[in-house]
Amino acid sequence: MHIFEYGRREIEYLGGRDRLLGEAIHKIGPIRRKIYPDLFTALIRNIVAQQIAKKAAATVWNRLCKRVGEIKPAKIAATDLTTLQQCGISGRKAGYIKGTAEALLSGRVDLEAIPGMTDEEIIRELTSLPGVGVWTAEMLLILSLARPDVLSWNDLALKRGMKKLYNLEDLSRNQFEIYRERYSPYGSVASLYLWELS
Repeated sequence: MHIFEYGRREIEYLGGRDRLLGEAIHKIGPIRRKIYPDLFTALIRNIVAQQIAKKAAATVWNRLCKRVGEIKPAKIAATDLTTLQQCGISGRKAGYIKGTAEALLSGRVDLEAIPGMTDEEIIRELTSLPGVGVWTAEMLLILSLARPDVLSWNDLALKRGMKKLYNLEDLSRNQFEIYRERYSPYGSVASLYLWELS
């Protein structure tokens, strides 16, 4: 199993920059967050998980793996939309999943080039795919590429964790950006703990 690697340096830095986050990190302890190094699998997993509960996403994902077998572009492209929908995937998402597989097979997007790109370049490249928004690209940055400094404004659970940590009724974009700057260059580790708090 691959996990998001971090250690004392990140913990001490975040605790030194933010007392409340430091206390939460100490209370929660180490987090072993699974990551998915295969970019295509991670991308499809993230599309499946868009706007549905974690438990529901896991159920749909398991059904998809059972039906399709290995999650590879050629396999997905060869699977008809009805079969994808029978896994519990909406018609729109099924189209996105097939469209993504087809874009990779045609060479319009080259996943092998992704690891050599900056975070901004990766977001730009991935959001050119059907149904892949900024949130999906950011989740791939953290949970597939293990990039160190990603804090997603588009992630509801992360914002919920932030509001809980700082006892906030609301969270403005401006406040969020202040915290993002404070956590940098270890925003992804902060994300792991904010998710845990949500």
